[in-house]
Amino acid sequence: MPRLKDMRIGDSAEKEVLVSDELVSAFAELTDDTNPIHTDEGYAAKSFFGRRVAHGMLPAAFFGTLLGTMLPGPGTIYLYQGLEFKAPVFIGDSITVKVEITEIVERLGKITLRTTAKKNGEILIDGKAAILFRPIEN
Repeated sequence: MPRLKDMRIGDSAEKEVLVSDELVSAFAELTDDTNPIHTDEGYAAKSFFGRRVAHGMLPAAFFGTLLGTMLPGPGTIYLYQGLEFKAPVFIGDSITVKVEITEIVERLGKITLRTTAKKNGEILIDGKAAILFRPIEN
């Protein structure tokens, strides 16, 4: 079980995600966001991007995965997530989502993290998260 006192600024966790057609379709169904830029090849081909793009919140959702399962892990309570979408995520992209601790306020159990999604080193999403860490003591 991770402990706050063992965490350090610079600690990080990351996950590789293949943004497949199936993942985008499932996200569209789950969220009811059927914007044709995400779901319709013909529509998307005529768009600014020239092809389908993933929902911006799809890769961003994996920040919560990392926070709740890896760093800091179970006991994470999301307080804030700010995001800047810098470049599109296309169907078929393999991206790396990452969280990195930038600040720890131990007396409050509060952690601030930088959140990024990258493809081949290019930042696609840049953000900041704040969480409370309240693990269940055994």
